[in-house]
This record gives sequence, C-alpha cells and structure tokens, in this order.
Amino acid sequence: MKYDEIMTVVEVARYLKIKPQTIYKWAQDGKIPAAKFGREWRFRKSLLDAWIDNKFAQSPAVKKMNSENGAE
Repeated sequence: MKYDEIMTVVEVARYLKIKPQTIYKWAQDGKIPAAKFGREWRFRKSLLDAWIDNKFAQSPAVKKMNSENGAE
C-alpha cells in the first residue's frame, strides 16, 4: 500500500499560498478535504491536488478557454 503525504494546516497554507486561518475556516466548513485528529486538522496531498484540479475545471475562465479550443 502506498501512503499519501499527510500535510498540516501550515503546510497546506504554504502550498496554496494563503493564510492558515483560511485553511482552518475551510476545513471547519467542509470546503476543503480534511480530517480532524483530536484537535489537529490533517490533509492528504492527493486529495488536495484533486480538489485544486476540480476548482480550476469549474473556473469560468478555464471553461471559456476550453470551449474556444474545442476541448469541451
């Protein structure tokens, strides 16, 4: 079994280049894939990457580019 990289709030914040407070809020609100272990939030990098890909795919700018390039 291959183990995925587990990240902390601070690591995710650095990875996404946003404030740790935003990551805490998103985790609490269920807006980002996360699991709570005791009092600590943890994140799987592969799930974050899939979440990011999905966010980009839903972006109006990306949808427009895809339709202009016939990729829809």
